[in-house]
Amino acid sequence: MSGIPVLVVCGPTASGKTKLAVQLAIRLGGEVVSADSMQVYKGMDIGTAKPTTEEMCGVPHHLIGIIEPETPFSVADYVTLAQQAICDIRARGKLPVLAGGTGLYISSLIDNIRFAQIKSDPDLRKSLEDFAENHGNEALWGRLNENDPELAAKLHPNNRGRIIRAVEVYETTGVNMSEHLRLSRAEPSPYVPFMLGLTFSRREILYERIDRRVDEMIKSGLVEEAREFAARGKTSGQAIGYKELQPYFAGACTLDEAVENIKRETRRYAKRQLTWLRRDERIRWIVL
Repeated sequence: MSGIPVLVVCGPTASGKTKLAVQLAIRLGGEVVSADSMQVYKGMDIGTAKPTTEEMCGVPHHLIGIIEPETPFSVADYVTLAQQAICDIRARGKLPVLAGGTGLYISSLIDNIRFAQIKSDPDLRKSLEDFAENHGNEALWGRLNENDPELAAKLHPNNRGRIIRAVEVYETTGVNMSEHLRLSRAEPSPYVPFMLGLTFSRREILYERIDRRVDEMIKSGLVEEAREFAARGKTSGQAIGYKELQPYFAGACTLDEAVENIKRETRRYAKRQLTWLRRDERIRWIVL
Protein backbone atom coordinates (compact mmCIF):
# COMPACT_ATOMS: atom_id res chain seq x y z
CA MET A 1 0.00 0.00 0.00
CA SER A 2 1.50 3.34 -1.05
CA GLY A 3 1.04 6.53 0.91
CA ILE A 4 2.55 8.61 3.67
CA PRO A 5 3.24 6.53 6.80
CA VAL A 6 1.94 8.14 9.97
CA LEU A 7 2.38 6.71 13.45
CA VAL A 8 -0.56 7.62 15.69
CA VAL A 9 -0.31 7.56 19.49
CA CYS A 10 -3.70 8.24 21.06
CA GLY A 11 -5.59 7.68 24.29
CA PRO A 12 -7.29 9.51 27.14
CA THR A 13 -5.78 12.41 29.02
CA ALA A 14 -3.04 11.52 31.53
CA SER A 15 -2.41 8.12 29.91
CA GLY A 16 1.21 8.82 28.96
CA LYS A 17 0.79 9.59 25.24
CA THR A 18 3.47 12.31 25.19
CA LYS A 19 6.13 10.11 26.75
CA LEU A 20 5.43 7.18 24.42
CA ALA A 21 5.28 9.40 21.33
CA VAL A 22 8.63 10.98 22.19
CA GLN A 23 10.25 7.61 22.85
CA LEU A 24 9.01 6.24 19.53
CA ALA A 25 10.02 9.40 17.66
CA ILE A 26 13.56 9.11 19.03
CA ARG A 27 13.80 5.43 18.10
CA LEU A 28 12.23 5.78 14.65
CA GLY A 29 13.54 9.18 13.60
CA GLY A 30 10.27 11.03 13.91
CA GLU A 31 8.76 14.38 14.80
CA VAL A 32 5.58 14.85 16.81
CA VAL A 33 2.43 16.52 15.47
CA SER A 34 0.02 17.36 18.28
CA ALA A 35 -3.60 16.24 18.01
CA ASP A 36 -4.88 18.16 21.02
CA SER A 37 -7.63 20.73 20.56
CA MET A 38 -6.44 22.90 23.46
CA GLN A 39 -2.66 22.69 23.20
CA VAL A 40 -2.83 24.74 19.98
CA TYR A 41 -3.49 27.87 22.05
CA LYS A 42 -0.70 30.14 23.23
CA GLY A 43 -0.18 30.62 26.95
CA MET A 44 -2.52 27.83 28.03
CA ASP A 45 0.41 25.70 29.11
CA ILE A 46 -0.28 24.21 32.52
CA GLY A 47 -4.00 23.55 32.13
CA THR A 48 -3.58 21.77 28.79
CA ALA A 49 -0.55 19.75 29.97
CA LYS A 50 1.69 20.95 27.16
CA PRO A 51 4.93 18.98 27.08
CA THR A 52 7.86 20.82 28.59
CA THR A 53 11.20 21.22 26.85
CA GLU A 54 12.56 18.45 29.05
CA GLU A 55 9.67 16.13 28.15
CA MET A 56 10.21 16.76 24.43
CA CYS A 57 13.78 15.37 24.75
CA GLY A 58 14.91 17.33 21.72
CA VAL A 59 12.16 15.94 19.46
CA PRO A 60 10.50 18.69 17.37
CA HIS A 61 6.82 19.18 18.21
CA HIS A 62 4.34 20.83 15.84
CA LEU A 63 0.97 22.60 16.36
CA ILE A 64 1.56 23.48 20.01
CA GLY A 65 1.03 27.08 21.17
CA ILE A 66 0.41 28.54 17.73
CA ILE A 67 -3.00 30.28 18.08
CA GLU A 68 -4.13 33.16 20.29
CA PRO A 69 -6.89 32.03 22.70
CA GLU A 70 -9.32 34.60 21.29
CA THR A 71 -8.92 33.29 17.74
CA PRO A 72 -11.55 30.84 16.42
CA PHE A 73 -9.96 27.53 15.44
CA SER A 74 -11.91 24.78 13.71
CA VAL A 75 -11.32 21.13 12.90
CA ALA A 76 -10.83 22.19 9.28
CA ASP A 77 -8.12 24.64 10.38
CA TYR A 78 -6.40 21.88 12.30
CA VAL A 79 -6.48 19.44 9.38
CA THR A 80 -4.98 22.04 7.04
CA LEU A 81 -2.10 22.83 9.41
CA ALA A 82 -1.50 19.17 10.30
CA GLN A 83 -1.35 18.22 6.63
CA GLN A 84 1.26 20.92 6.06
CA ALA A 85 3.30 19.74 9.06
CA ILE A 86 3.21 16.12 7.93
CA CYS A 87 4.31 17.03 4.40
CA ASP A 88 7.18 19.08 5.81
CA ILE A 89 8.27 16.28 8.16
CA ARG A 90 8.12 13.70 5.40
CA ALA A 91 10.03 15.95 2.98
CA ARG A 92 12.90 15.96 5.47
CA GLY A 93 12.91 12.18 5.62
CA LYS A 94 11.37 11.98 9.07
CA LEU A 95 8.41 9.96 10.36
CA PRO A 96 5.29 11.95 11.35
CA VAL A 97 4.13 10.88 14.83
CA LEU A 98 0.59 12.11 15.50
CA ALA A 99 0.00 12.27 19.25
CA GLY A 100 -3.03 13.39 21.20
CA GLY A 101 -6.45 12.60 22.53
CA THR A 102 -8.80 14.67 20.37
CA GLY A 103 -10.40 11.87 18.39
CA LEU A 104 -12.19 14.19 15.99
CA TYR A 105 -8.89 15.78 14.99
CA ILE A 106 -7.20 12.41 14.50
CA SER A 107 -9.95 10.82 12.42
CA SER A 108 -10.56 13.96 10.34
CA LEU A 109 -6.87 14.10 9.43
CA ILE A 110 -6.17 10.40 8.91
CA ASP A 111 -9.35 9.83 6.90
CA ASN A 112 -8.68 12.90 4.74
CA ILE A 113 -11.94 14.64 5.51
CA ARG A 114 -12.56 17.44 3.02
CA PHE A 115 -14.44 20.16 4.83
CA ALA A 116 -16.90 22.15 2.79
CA GLN A 117 -15.92 25.80 2.53
CA ILE A 118 -19.01 27.06 4.31
CA LYS A 119 -18.55 30.68 5.22
CA SER A 120 -19.33 31.79 8.72
CA ASP A 121 -22.33 34.02 9.37
CA PRO A 122 -21.28 36.51 12.09
CA ASP A 123 -24.86 37.58 12.86
CA LEU A 124 -26.03 33.98 13.21
CA ARG A 125 -23.05 33.07 15.37
CA LYS A 126 -23.73 36.07 17.61
CA SER A 127 -27.36 35.03 18.01
CA LEU A 128 -26.28 31.49 18.90
CA GLU A 129 -23.76 32.81 21.42
CA ASP A 130 -26.49 34.98 22.97
CA PHE A 131 -28.86 31.98 23.03
CA ALA A 132 -26.28 29.91 24.91
CA GLU A 133 -25.60 32.72 27.37
CA ASN A 134 -29.32 33.23 28.06
CA HIS A 135 -30.53 29.63 28.04
CA GLY A 136 -27.42 27.57 28.79
CA ASN A 137 -25.21 25.12 26.91
CA GLU A 138 -27.71 22.28 27.34
CA ALA A 139 -30.36 24.24 25.46
CA LEU A 140 -27.92 25.02 22.65
CA TRP A 141 -26.98 21.33 22.50
CA GLY A 142 -30.70 20.57 22.24
CA ARG A 143 -30.95 22.67 19.09
CA LEU A 144 -28.14 20.63 17.55
CA ASN A 145 -29.80 17.40 18.65
CA GLU A 146 -32.95 18.38 16.77
CA ASN A 147 -31.22 18.48 13.38
CA ASP A 148 -28.14 16.32 13.92
CA PRO A 149 -28.61 13.75 16.71
CA GLU A 150 -25.69 11.73 15.36
CA LEU A 151 -23.21 14.54 15.99
CA ALA A 152 -24.94 15.69 19.17
CA ALA A 153 -24.35 12.25 20.70
CA LYS A 154 -20.61 12.77 20.20
CA LEU A 155 -20.35 16.29 21.65
CA HIS A 156 -20.51 17.36 25.28
CA PRO A 157 -22.94 20.24 25.87
CA ASN A 158 -20.03 22.39 27.11
CA ASN A 159 -18.28 22.07 23.73
CA ARG A 160 -19.98 25.30 22.77
CA GLY A 161 -17.69 26.27 19.88
CA ARG A 162 -18.24 23.10 17.87
CA ILE A 163 -21.95 23.02 18.65
CA ILE A 164 -22.38 26.59 17.44
CA ARG A 165 -20.50 25.78 14.24
CA ALA A 166 -22.62 22.68 13.65
CA VAL A 167 -25.90 24.56 14.16
CA GLU A 168 -24.59 27.36 11.97
CA VAL A 169 -23.74 24.92 9.16
CA TYR A 170 -27.21 23.39 9.29
CA GLU A 171 -29.07 26.70 9.41
CA THR A 172 -26.89 28.11 6.62
CA THR A 173 -26.99 25.14 4.23
CA GLY A 174 -29.99 23.05 5.27
CA VAL A 175 -27.65 20.02 5.53
CA ASN A 176 -26.40 18.88 8.91
CA MET A 177 -22.73 18.46 9.77
CA SER A 178 -22.86 14.67 9.87
CA GLU A 179 -24.05 14.56 6.27
CA HIS A 180 -21.39 17.07 5.24
CA LEU A 181 -18.79 14.76 6.81
CA ARG A 182 -20.11 11.76 4.89
CA LEU A 183 -19.95 13.70 1.64
CA SER A 184 -16.41 14.80 2.47
CA ARG A 185 -14.97 11.28 2.38
CA ALA A 186 -15.02 11.03 -1.41
CA GLU A 187 -11.24 11.21 -1.87
CA PRO A 188 -9.01 8.43 -0.52
CA SER A 189 -6.60 9.26 2.28
CA PRO A 190 -2.94 9.84 1.39
CA TYR A 191 -1.91 8.39 4.76
CA VAL A 192 -1.04 4.88 5.86
CA PRO A 193 -1.61 5.01 9.62
CA PHE A 194 -0.29 2.67 12.28
CA MET A 195 -2.39 3.47 15.31
CA LEU A 196 -1.51 2.77 18.94
CA GLY A 197 -3.89 3.50 21.80
CA LEU A 198 -3.14 3.64 25.52
CA THR A 199 -5.70 2.36 28.00
CA PHE A 200 -5.79 0.77 31.44
CA SER A 201 -6.86 -2.59 32.82
CA ARG A 202 -8.84 -0.78 35.50
CA ARG A 203 -10.48 2.63 35.13
CA GLU A 204 -9.41 3.51 38.68
CA ILE A 205 -5.76 3.53 37.59
CA LEU A 206 -6.47 6.22 35.00
CA TYR A 207 -8.55 8.23 37.45
CA GLU A 208 -5.74 8.16 40.02
CA ARG A 209 -3.32 9.42 37.35
CA ILE A 210 -5.74 12.22 36.48
CA ASP A 211 -6.10 13.25 40.13
CA ARG A 212 -2.31 13.34 40.57
CA ARG A 213 -1.87 15.37 37.40
CA VAL A 214 -4.44 17.96 38.51
CA ASP A 215 -2.70 18.26 41.88
CA GLU A 216 0.60 18.83 40.07
CA MET A 217 -1.02 21.45 37.83
CA ILE A 218 -2.22 23.37 40.89
CA LYS A 219 1.28 23.25 42.40
CA SER A 220 2.75 24.42 39.08
CA GLY A 221 0.57 27.56 38.95
CA LEU A 222 -2.69 26.61 37.21
CA VAL A 223 -4.71 29.01 39.38
CA GLU A 224 -2.57 31.96 38.32
CA GLU A 225 -2.64 30.88 34.66
CA ALA A 226 -6.42 30.47 34.72
CA ARG A 227 -6.87 33.85 36.39
CA GLU A 228 -4.86 35.48 33.63
CA PHE A 229 -7.08 33.93 30.96
CA ALA A 230 -10.38 34.35 32.80
CA ALA A 231 -11.23 37.52 30.91
CA ARG A 232 -9.72 36.44 27.58
CA GLY A 233 -11.59 34.66 24.82
CA LYS A 234 -14.43 32.19 24.97
CA THR A 235 -12.25 29.20 24.13
CA SER A 236 -10.06 29.43 27.22
CA GLY A 237 -13.13 30.03 29.35
CA GLN A 238 -14.67 26.73 28.21
CA ALA A 239 -11.53 24.59 28.59
CA ILE A 240 -11.41 22.03 31.40
CA GLY A 241 -9.17 23.27 34.16
CA TYR A 242 -10.04 26.89 33.43
CA LYS A 243 -13.82 27.10 33.55
CA GLU A 244 -14.01 25.19 36.84
CA LEU A 245 -11.88 27.86 38.51
CA GLN A 246 -14.13 30.73 37.47
CA PRO A 247 -16.61 30.17 40.36
CA TYR A 248 -13.62 30.26 42.73
CA PHE A 249 -12.50 33.60 41.29
CA ALA A 250 -16.06 34.88 41.73
CA GLY A 251 -16.14 33.77 45.36
CA ALA A 252 -18.84 31.16 44.70
CA CYS A 253 -16.80 28.17 45.88
CA THR A 254 -13.56 27.29 47.66
CA LEU A 255 -10.35 26.38 45.87
CA ASP A 256 -10.64 22.79 47.11
CA GLU A 257 -14.13 22.54 45.61
CA ALA A 258 -12.90 23.97 42.31
CA VAL A 259 -10.02 21.48 42.20
CA GLU A 260 -12.39 18.58 42.84
CA ASN A 261 -14.58 19.85 40.00
CA ILE A 262 -11.56 19.90 37.68
CA LYS A 263 -10.77 16.29 38.60
CA ARG A 264 -14.38 15.20 38.06
CA GLU A 265 -14.71 16.93 34.70
CA THR A 266 -11.33 15.59 33.55
CA ARG A 267 -12.39 12.04 34.44
CA ARG A 268 -15.59 12.52 32.47
CA TYR A 269 -13.61 13.87 29.53
CA ALA A 270 -11.27 10.87 29.61
CA LYS A 271 -14.27 8.56 29.50
CA ARG A 272 -15.63 10.38 26.44
CA GLN A 273 -12.21 10.19 24.77
CA LEU A 274 -12.11 6.41 25.23
CA THR A 275 -15.66 6.03 23.94
CA TRP A 276 -14.74 7.94 20.76
CA LEU A 277 -11.43 6.17 20.14
CA ARG A 278 -12.76 2.66 20.74
CA ARG A 279 -14.98 3.00 17.69
CA ASP A 280 -11.87 2.97 15.49
CA GLU A 281 -11.01 -0.66 14.82
CA ARG A 282 -7.59 0.29 13.43
CA ILE A 283 -6.26 1.17 16.87
CA ARG A 284 -4.04 -1.43 18.51
CA TRP A 285 -4.51 -1.02 22.23
CA ILE A 286 -1.73 -1.14 24.80
CA VAL A 287 -3.27 -2.04 28.16
CA LEU A 288 -1.38 -0.63 31.12
